[in-house]
Amino acid sequence: MSASAPFVSSFVVQRNGQPATAETLASLAFAGHAHFTAMQVRGGQVRGLDLHLARLRFASQTLFGRALPDDAVRAHLRSALTAGQGDLSLTATVYSPAGEFVVADAEPDVLIRTGPPANGPAGPLTLAAIEHERFLPSMKHVGEGAKTQLLRQAAAQGFDDAAFLDRHGRLGEASIWSLAFWDGEAVVWPEADILVGTTMGIVRRQLDRLGVPQRSQALRVADLPALAGAVVMNSWTPGVAVHRIGEVRLPPAPAFVDLLHRAYEAEPLVSP
Repeated sequence: MSASAPFVSSFVVQRNGQPATAETLASLAFAGHAHFTAMQVRGGQVRGLDLHLARLRFASQTLFGRALPDDAVRAHLRSALTAGQGDLSLTATVYSPAGEFVVADAEPDVLIRTGPPANGPAGPLTLAAIEHERFLPSMKHVGEGAKTQLLRQAAAQGFDDAAFLDRHGRLGEASIWSLAFWDGEAVVWPEADILVGTTMGIVRRQLDRLGVPQRSQALRVADLPALAGAVVMNSWTPGVAVHRIGEVRLPPAPAFVDLLHRAYEAEPLVSP
């Protein structure tokens, strides 16, 4: 590195566009009333920025009764990206500075953390089928200790991760993943109360543009043998093959995985 080249780190933590300190982070460190979105940044740009901003707006309105303007959130994102390197992982967490167990009309704070880029596991994965329903399933909120505990439970049973069944036995999502299935002709999305992932949103709209059939369907473990493939997806990756859920084995379906990756990559990268 030359003497004139600035040091650029992939690990940045900023609160409202400024370097975060232990004092400013203390209220969040001991609290769990917050929500977030996670994204992969490539060359300082992201896919599905509109979906991330919409997610943050909706969750802030639900949790706090108010949301920051998109322009303010984008300014905080730009500040963190300027301080970090071109390719990285980024998490934006929104919380109230008033803390928990109070009802206060305070403007939310934005905590942004960056780190090295990620692409997800290679797969294929095995998923234990475990009954679990998330609180406020339409939001990506913090403080979900059950997900980590159920992941550990699945691993103790010899699985890679956990897929969740609701009280009606419907498959919905996995620990930190959205689920998607393939019937040989169409992409099948689970019909249940779930978080609609940003990667899911990107893939769905690009599949529409590609003319690929899609449908939503209530799926139970008993329905899986009739399907031709399954994946998990999240901000790391648009598709990692799943070859077993519970005791049901699924075909590897490499063409399905490739289709999802092509759809995701068709989404343009944009600057915050």
